[in-house]
Amino acid sequence: MSIKAIITGSTGMVGEGVLHESLNHPDVESVLVINRSTCGVEHSKLTEIIHSDFSDFTSIESELSGYTAAFLCMGITSFRASEELYTRITHDMTLALAGTLAKLNPDMTLCYVSGAGTDDTEQGRMMWTRVKGKTENALLKLPFKEAFMFRPALIQPTKGLRNAYLFYKLMNPIIPLLRKLFPKQISSLEEIGLAMIQVAQEGSDKQRIEVLDIVGLAKKQSDKGEL
Repeated sequence: MSIKAIITGSTGMVGEGVLHESLNHPDVESVLVINRSTCGVEHSKLTEIIHSDFSDFTSIESELSGYTAAFLCMGITSFRASEELYTRITHDMTLALAGTLAKLNPDMTLCYVSGAGTDDTEQGRMMWTRVKGKTENALLKLPFKEAFMFRPALIQPTKGLRNAYLFYKLMNPIIPLLRKLFPKQISSLEEIGLAMIQVAQEGSDKQRIEVLDIVGLAKKQSDKGEL
């Protein structure tokens, strides 16, 4: 099934990785990225909208119709962020776009990058787990065809991409060993991107996609390409 995808967060590590997989996948027909600053990528499949106000997408609604998938990868670290700021970016801005997309593209499949340890009861002690849980719950209530909450933990970066965090670059040489020791905690950027493409095409029996689910879905997608 051909995919026309909208991607956010492509100036960050996860979004850049998902964009990379999407642009290089034969089943992805076109990609629209929405950023506040350019991602610096040029490709025949790619269109970029620079949009400064992620709390209101009214001015670009006319450009957001006709898409079959949304891969929402935008976010910030909770380190040193107030709960108010973290909520505004993680929850409010995500829901502003998702609500618009649900209205314009009811047959769309939405994939949202959450995180391992997210608390969907919204009662956890750690601020970020509550906010991510609140965001997940709100997204799952929107009238999309399907919606999936991706919960990666430690991420193996893709060689050659620019936006990998320094921590991951330093860890990269030992990640293969860590994957053997802690398989439930590590997936790669490539696997996250392929898993999103897989659920956009065929769905999943789980709405909350944990690390092992990401790996399994990516394998299904890879196996299809090898047939």
